[in-house]
Amino acid sequence: MALESFSAWLETPQGRYVRAWEQDKLDTVVADIFGFNALQIGFPEMETLRANRMPFRFCCCAQQAAMVRSDAHHLPFATNSLDLVVLPHVLEFDANPHQILREVERVLVPEGSVVVVGFNPFSLWGMRRVLARRGGPPPWQGRYLSVPRLRDWFALLGFETRGGEFGCFAPPVTQEKWLTRWQFMEPAGDRWWPFAGAVYVLQAIKRQHGMRLVTPKWKDRMAQAKALALMPQKPLAQKNMDMRDMEHE
Repeated sequence: MALESFSAWLETPQGRYVRAWEQDKLDTVVADIFGFNALQIGFPEMETLRANRMPFRFCCCAQQAAMVRSDAHHLPFATNSLDLVVLPHVLEFDANPHQILREVERVLVPEGSVVVVGFNPFSLWGMRRVLARRGGPPPWQGRYLSVPRLRDWFALLGFETRGGEFGCFAPPVTQEKWLTRWQFMEPAGDRWWPFAGAVYVLQAIKRQHGMRLVTPKWKDRMAQAKALALMPQKPLAQKNMDMRDMEHE
């Protein structure tokens, strides 16, 4: 029920404000992640993979609109089979986010990426959620997860996190005209209090301990080829004379 309410909230002025910033940042992040298979878990109305160039991109959730219908706690994908997984506001509206992250770690290939989008509890929107006591309309029912907490969870699973980015510094007003009037907060917040944005995008990479990538020694091979190319070559007549001398010996 909370997920359905949140999907409807995305079409409100508040939701469109948050969604626009998230879409812009996701387009930038996923565009530089390469591979073959990319997965979005939850909220198929959010096109989190539209800027990615992998040949196979699909969405998985329990709703009928998704390409793959499945429970996020038990993903129907083989181990080490996906290169990218995006989680847009999935962890904060689930009772067992740890299990979802464990499944993500299982299906990702070594050096695969996971991108998490979530609400920041240390923001004006986080304060609004505390006042709502996780009640009322969305998005205040969720359990907001801070970036430091997510970093700890990722570290336990063997992930290496990259710098997250925060956005949406306007207060949680509901009317579009007031959101527009608070637009001046975006550059100011990004400069003076960058960790107080309402939402964040965080990327983590699955590291495989003990794995060693074997690559050709291109420098050594190039040096050998260069040395051979620079060796002085004898004229053909001199080579024939040397061969005749070897035969007489």
